[in-house]
Amino acid sequence: MAKNPNVTRREFIKGIAATGAVVSMTGLFVPRQAFPDGERSQVFEVYGCPIHDGELRHSGLDTLLGLLADHGVKFYHTSSDHPWGGSNGIIEPNDVVLIKVNCQWKCRGTTNTDVIRGLIYRILQHPDGFDGEVIIFENGQGQGSFEGDPDAWGSYASWPEIDNGVWVNAEEQNILSVDYLVNTVFKDDPVTSYLLDSVRSTFLTGSDHVTEGYRRVSDVSYPCFTSAGGNRIELREGIWNGSGYDSNVKLINVPVLKTHGGTGITGVLKHTYGILSMADGNSGIRHYSQSGTQCGKMWSLVRAPDLNILDCIWVSYESLSGYPPETTYRTNMLLAGFDPVALDYHASKYVLLPLGGSRANEHDPDSYSGLTDHLTGARDYINDNGGIGGEPARMGDENIEVIPASAGGSSGTIGGSSSSGGCFFATSVQR
Repeated sequence: MAKNPNVTRREFIKGIAATGAVVSMTGLFVPRQAFPDGERSQVFEVYGCPIHDGELRHSGLDTLLGLLADHGVKFYHTSSDHPWGGSNGIIEPNDVVLIKVNCQWKCRGTTNTDVIRGLIYRILQHPDGFDGEVIIFENGQGQGSFEGDPDAWGSYASWPEIDNGVWVNAEEQNILSVDYLVNTVFKDDPVTSYLLDSVRSTFLTGSDHVTEGYRRVSDVSYPCFTSAGGNRIELREGIWNGSGYDSNVKLINVPVLKTHGGTGITGVLKHTYGILSMADGNSGIRHYSQSGTQCGKMWSLVRAPDLNILDCIWVSYESLSGYPPETTYRTNMLLAGFDPVALDYHASKYVLLPLGGSRANEHDPDSYSGLTDHLTGARDYINDNGGIGGEPARMGDENIEVIPASAGGSSGTIGGSSSSGGCFFATSVQR
């Protein structure tokens, strides 16, 4: 697996050419030969993440960043003597860092904001200082919210307490929304947010660098917007500076793992459904005959994330909405890597599937056709177009190296917490 995803487009094209691939005039990478045999994709797995204590740092995330660094994936791009830093690190001091979250749902159906707080804190703690911008973003396709109260297609109507309140995936379940992170926790820092729902139906030409909306490429789309910090982000190209594009943009993909009809799961790959716009006219094929191919196109034609962190602190193994509590399980795990296919394969087989439940058969990537087709569709499109940083996407146990570490906490519970009400049971139930 490539140890440095932080390569320029020019370096990537040069690397692909060295393997015998060609770059077409459309920008698609078309390999002439197979990838080398014998390599495996790496999945970094942190288990035993302690219940968060409300601090800015997140112990589980810190363990993950240390694990990555120990295996050559440095979080900070720096010449300073820092255990997470190196000359090939991901985050530079002047980067615009885009953090993709899921804010289309409530409770355990949304990305854990304790983890997001810890991630932002570590970006701001760059050893060389940080004078860029951190932007939390999402397209909830008309259902999203950064206030912790998304519409979510009326999914919580049967539970008025949940339906009418603020419920997020955090220990402070009624407080720690994305808006709270931006406006309170990091109010004095260059941390902003952009909810794309209101601009999802606006489509731009290639010469428009002002309008907030989307551009099409092939049959997918990507956002173009100006942040609160004044950065004009055009996701495929970079940051528009008035005459060209700067490359100091980084994308960190932080989905939450849960069950999903059609594809079996929603995880790293399908999180791109909150980057593209369903208003681009191709929602039909995404549900689900071409789900994998569509996700693969977001990697190959738009932008591959510089890092994927799969939030498995809580997983919803029997509900997409993350509620009621008995449909969720606290695994206290975080996964990370660059290969989205390997991550989703491993997470479905070894995190979701062992939890059982009425939908367990849909979580088996080796036998459930919806999930298998989803993964193979993405894998094949990505690999037919140059892979990820010159490395192929892979699935199957024999093609994946799992690198584990303990964060020192306990094992999980079903719907568990010592808190009462809301998204939790009154007491933990060991399983």
